This record gives sequence, structure tokens and C-alpha cells, in this order.
Amino acid sequence: MSEAPLPAIRSLPSWLLGRAAARGRALVAEALAEQNMRMWHHVVLSAVRDLGPVAQADLGRGVRLDPKDLVGILNDLQSAGLVVREPDPEDRRKNAVSLTGEGARLLKRCEAAARAANDELLAPLSAAEREQFTGMLLRISGTAD
Repeated sequence: MSEAPLPAIRSLPSWLLGRAAARGRALVAEALAEQNMRMWHHVVLSAVRDLGPVAQADLGRGVRLDPKDLVGILNDLQSAGLVVREPDPEDRRKNAVSLTGEGARLLKRCEAAARAANDELLAPLSAAEREQFTGMLLRISGTAD
């Protein structure tokens, strides 16, 4: 049998990280779909919980999402009763976004589903290896504090 194609490419950490990330996204997306949630909707819902009440513009910057895309996601979340948009008490020209009780309950279920999907992704690693791997990812991702 011949060697797998593209051995030089397949040995690059960037290629391997991309493949692992794609697998991780697929596992999480599948888990979230079971909760009738999409990936970006989950991200925005989580950010609203962490930042809320939050001005819509600040929310968009916080999750690095184009304002037009954010409006569509917030429309979906609001229609589902998961968030509310009300005039910002600090600046009534802006909308402040807050999580509803139903949004908080769904987010809790989604977080458990996402954790389970990540556990599946990292199943080949021991607990110590997971911690070390996560630390290394933080360092190279540019998101470490």
C-alpha cells in the first residue's frame, strides 16, 4: 500500500489543528442541533448571559460578528423568547439585550451538550493531557489573558 497522499501537508500543525477544529465544530453543532440551537446562536446567547444587559453594538464587537448577522441572530433569539431587546437605560437610542428565563434554561442545556461534545472530541486524551492541550491551545490561539 502506498503512503497517504500529501504527507508534508498532513504533518503541519496548522493542518492538524484545522482538522481537529472541524471535527470539534461538527460534534458541537450536532449536539446543539439536538437542542434546536445553531452554533452562532449559542455563542450570542452565551455572550448575552455573560455581558447582559448589553448594548447590541457592544455585543456584536464582543463576539466579533457583523452587525447585520447579529441582528438576524437576535431576531431569531427574540422570536423564540430567549432574549429581549429594550431601550438601553444609559442611552435610549441604543438597544440593550438581556437573557430571558427560558434563554437561561436553554443555554444551560446547550452548555452541557457542548461540554459532552468536547469530551467526545478529547476522549483519546487523559485528564492531564486535556488540561495541558487546552493550555497550549490558549497560548497559540492568541486568546490567553
